[in-house]
Amino acid sequence: MTERKIKKIVLAYSGGLDTSVMLHWLRASYGCEVVCYCADVGQGEELTGLDEKARATGASKLYVEDLRQEFVEEYVWPAVKANAVYEGVYLLGTSLARPVIAKRQIEIARREGADAVAHGATGKGNDQVRFELTYYALEPEIKVVAPWREWEFKGRSDLIAYCEQHNIPVTATHSKPYSTDRNLMHVSYEGGILEDPWAEPPPDIFQMTVAPEDASAEPEYVVVGFERGVPVSVNGERRGAVELLGQLNRIGGAHGIGRVDLVENRFVGMKSRGVYETPGVTILQAAHRALESITMDREVMRLRDALSLKFAESVYYGFWFAPESELMRKMINETQENVTGEVRLKLYRGNTIVVGRRAPRSLYQERLATFEADTIYNQRDAEGFIKLNALRLRSLAQLDNRQ
Repeated sequence: MTERKIKKIVLAYSGGLDTSVMLHWLRASYGCEVVCYCADVGQGEELTGLDEKARATGASKLYVEDLRQEFVEEYVWPAVKANAVYEGVYLLGTSLARPVIAKRQIEIARREGADAVAHGATGKGNDQVRFELTYYALEPEIKVVAPWREWEFKGRSDLIAYCEQHNIPVTATHSKPYSTDRNLMHVSYEGGILEDPWAEPPPDIFQMTVAPEDASAEPEYVVVGFERGVPVSVNGERRGAVELLGQLNRIGGAHGIGRVDLVENRFVGMKSRGVYETPGVTILQAAHRALESITMDREVMRLRDALSLKFAESVYYGFWFAPESELMRKMINETQENVTGEVRLKLYRGNTIVVGRRAPRSLYQERLATFEADTIYNQRDAEGFIKLNALRLRSLAQLDNRQ
């Protein structure tokens, strides 16, 4: 273990097996005060009795912070505006939650006068990077303790044995068949029985969505309203950010919307199989793109789409507070000035189908696009346009014909 003197640590704490062991282990290994911090980002975990449990295991105090509104408004909505998707399908639910959690952890460390922070991420995953890049971006001299990279324990059975040895109150008695992470945006599933990329996910693991084949045989229509790229209403009724996303999660989940199964490339270099449920944001992504199709200039959209890939990678890798990420968010916000209007979607057995879009500043002109007679577009003008674009092609063909 690293030789360094630490006076006080703020531990990201859930009260589960890993962080319960970490709390006791940090007190024993570093001999310092440990303050626990639990972030509520919509994971639905039971917080009752968590303060007593943390204190019984050695914490001097526990902070429970409701970050749901901040999470949705300042992290999820920017990703929706960016149409951010990692490796074609992953909507970044876990990746977006880490910087808001780590940011508040640093704020508590400052308030407490703590000189170190600790997290429960393993040395193999992306989350260690996301947490620590945020720590260092906001507090460059902070000390970081990552127990999974330091302690002698190899797995869950070792942790359970440690709890029994030290009378640490936990309910875990055996390994779960997979690992889950939930927040207001999604649920992720990794590890265990999912590590075989050929094996279909067991149907009983899913928490937010019904299986598409078990969904209603009747489609449901939903209308989503946006203002400057931000979702503001469902079926004509305005909603706050947390309420709106929760409502779309319920609606989409009932129709089997938003299930994803992929093998992704972790930032640390290995491939990992992940299964995700993201019903609400799947609906929002489809609606947002449809609204942009009638409100955004073609070349502006192409520039924004080029940023979307870099934006998604930066979020996935943990660079939310890096200067390039802040610049991209500003640029993307500029593209959203006219993205105001409504989109109607049909939800049916796992499918999100756009069936209508309208906007007060729509660039779509029916009288210009019509196949019927019109008086504003001279079709003869297309001849010169085509010949100019064909000039280089004709020149190449003439050269080839001479050889």
